[in-house]
Amino acid sequence: MYIIIFFIKIIPMQRIFILGPKHSGKTSVGKELALLLKCNFTDLDVLIEEQTGKTSRDLYIESQELFEKAEKNALEASLLLKETNAFHIIACGGGIIDNPKAFDLLKNAKNAVIVYLDVSADTAWQRINAKGILPPFLNTENPCETHRNLHKRRCEAYRKLANVKINANSLSPNEIAAQIIEKLRN
Repeated sequence: MYIIIFFIKIIPMQRIFILGPKHSGKTSVGKELALLLKCNFTDLDVLIEEQTGKTSRDLYIESQELFEKAEKNALEASLLLKETNAFHIIACGGGIIDNPKAFDLLKNAKNAVIVYLDVSADTAWQRINAKGILPPFLNTENPCETHRNLHKRRCEAYRKLANVKINANSLSPNEIAAQIIEKLRN
């Protein structure tokens, strides 16, 4: 509780954006962090579905351009939210780096903290495979190789942008959220 009061007294409302590869735990960690900080949580994929009536996957299958526009619109909406809390946690999609308009919005967001959940390519691949259905962008001749190439490129960009980096390979969402709060305190 002391941590929350500390933040509320010294900084204006901040948005904490959680980035990372697909299945790095962005949504789970975001929900835990919101519980600990007693603030609102937004998952951009859920917001996209609320705004369009279609899932991110369905939009992407229909048209990558349509999906990117919806993702940018959802991010814009999350930036316009007026909050009474000190924080608002926002989980971004794992491929937001590949959406230049949305990524520019993220890079230029005011009062924003960017948290990167770092997981290895192997860990991410295992989690993707555990779901049983490959995302559309991995439906290639060699999905594992496509994943590794995307993972490497995206993670390098996320590391450069992030204010906070967390190794999320083997920690629970609660442990990761606690580490984020500790790093924000320092």
